[in-house]
Amino acid sequence: MNATGRRPDERDPDGGDEGKTEVNIEAGGEDDKTVIVSGARVPLPNKPGMPGKPATPPTDGVLPPGTRLGEFEILGLIGEGGFGIVYRALDTSLDREVAVKEYMPSALAARVGATQVQVKSSRYESMFRAGLKSFINDEARLLARFDHQSLVKVYRFWEANGTAYMVMPYYRGVTLKDALKAMPKPPDEAWLRALLTPLVDALAVLHASNCFHRDISPDNIILLDDSHRPVLLDFGAARRVIGDMTQALTVILKPGYAPIEQYAEVASLRQGPWTDHYALAAMVYFAITGKTPPPSVGRMVSDAYQPLAKLAAGRYSERFLRAIDHALAVSPADRPQTDRQFADELGIALDVASAERAAGTDASRGRSASRRRVRWMVGAACALVVAALGWFVPKLMQQGPQVARVDRVDRVDRVQGTASEAAGSAAAPVSMPAASPAVSPITPPPPALPPYTPAGEFARIEALSDPSVGVKVEVPLARAVVDRDRLRFMVTSDRDGYLYVFAVDPANQYLQLFPNELDRDNRIDAGRRMVLPRAAWPMQAGEPIGENHFVAIVSLAPRDFSALDLTHDSVFPSLSTSAQALAAAQRTLSASPFAGVPSCGSAAPSCPVAYGAATFKIDVVRSSK
Repeated sequence: MNATGRRPDERDPDGGDEGKTEVNIEAGGEDDKTVIVSGARVPLPNKPGMPGKPATPPTDGVLPPGTRLGEFEILGLIGEGGFGIVYRALDTSLDREVAVKEYMPSALAARVGATQVQVKSSRYESMFRAGLKSFINDEARLLARFDHQSLVKVYRFWEANGTAYMVMPYYRGVTLKDALKAMPKPPDEAWLRALLTPLVDALAVLHASNCFHRDISPDNIILLDDSHRPVLLDFGAARRVIGDMTQALTVILKPGYAPIEQYAEVASLRQGPWTDHYALAAMVYFAITGKTPPPSVGRMVSDAYQPLAKLAAGRYSERFLRAIDHALAVSPADRPQTDRQFADELGIALDVASAERAAGTDASRGRSASRRRVRWMVGAACALVVAALGWFVPKLMQQGPQVARVDRVDRVDRVQGTASEAAGSAAAPVSMPAASPAVSPITPPPPALPPYTPAGEFARIEALSDPSVGVKVEVPLARAVVDRDRLRFMVTSDRDGYLYVFAVDPANQYLQLFPNELDRDNRIDAGRRMVLPRAAWPMQAGEPIGENHFVAIVSLAPRDFSALDLTHDSVFPSLSTSAQALAAAQRTLSASPFAGVPSCGSAAPSCPVAYGAATFKIDVVRSSK
């Protein structure tokens, strides 16, 4: 399904005109239309909304709100198309909103009864089954294999009611196409590099498994509201399989974005990473010029392509423009052959390489002489000692007075986001501004990383986290009085994992609060609330006054923070201002070195990179008045 951000009552590009040779999917959208190559041999039944016929609201066969599919309760329609329907739903077991995609090729099958899907005719049985198999194996199962923040995540998938379903995150965002339309002028090079870095990195993950996207375009990329991180959508596996069988949809392509090798299976025009590079470069061409390159088929006969190195000279670096022109070469052999080569030509660093460089940082680099140490003393005569963050840590002895009654709870929910997909091509749902009148106007992402601040980076860690790992933090006392109140917060995760808590005080002292030298057991069980600090290290409010910022990270695998050059000379590892600056210089749009990297050991069969996060703050004051 193509997450294009169309309203449910808008027509989907994949939703009609099987048997035609060309379909214009948007008024005035000649540069972004879907072309159906080859004529129809197998007649398919007509559907509502076809050209030349009165359009009818796309509600036939849509499951109504309140319908239960296992533990998922349908809340409403996100979008529908020729090959499926996407719903907003409630995961009643984890109490979170998700997107549920149902395989529903409307040309081949129809709703029978409340939830059952039935093939319309025996002549369509083999096509329906082939599409169903592809929906499960080539889309749901494929997406579930990958774990990258710019690829859609599949929580689960299953067969029931004569069809199949997959459950995905419910993101909030806007398509790249709409973001570009909202810009008063073409984006600058820094903006484009920030966009391309996570996308090329995501493609590298796909290509490493010999998988190719083959449908990259501005309407297949969503920019998330919270982080502006791009997420790549629309694999459309079932759509392609059914098209191959009917020969009415032998290939569904977007002229200008599709390279020549996608138009026909020719041994000399093999598909590979270069196929996706072409589409990604065409997307940049569109962003800069406002139009797509000439269709690749026409370029084989008479190449009217105008190089960006000439069209946009002076507005972008020559290196960047030549890299795009190289990726848009007509012949596959004339393009960059690997993701590393493409990234190098663009002048961007893949996140994998950044992580490797960070992990290899020399731990012995100079430390600032002014580094503030966290003092910890344990002894019979020690009653209170300074710990950090404007908090005092009582000595390890009998439990002191209980914390005052909870009079306020600040729940910091991990943003689950939305994912609305205009159901037709299959990748992931995405919610767009057009789907909700309450959503603010489209705002394009920032051209570059914001200046580093510890609190700002905590927020970015949360925004970059994986929505499949939900994290919640409860703070009973968000305003603590010096020498009176104790620090207390509760963390809950919807996945088993490892909990890490970092904090920074008003004086910019940055600490790893948990795990620490006294408490290294940081395993957290799904659905089980962890209360911190534990009894072994209670903390009481102290100077300096002001806001103390925290981030709680739940990682599916243990994480390594050695690249941060934390100082381990006290109970709480600390990070000096100079070490913060060094780490901040390694940030990218899609990754934060302050979030660490997964570390599972060589014996582990796999090492998941996903983590969830939630931020919170506690204001330390001198008086409650």
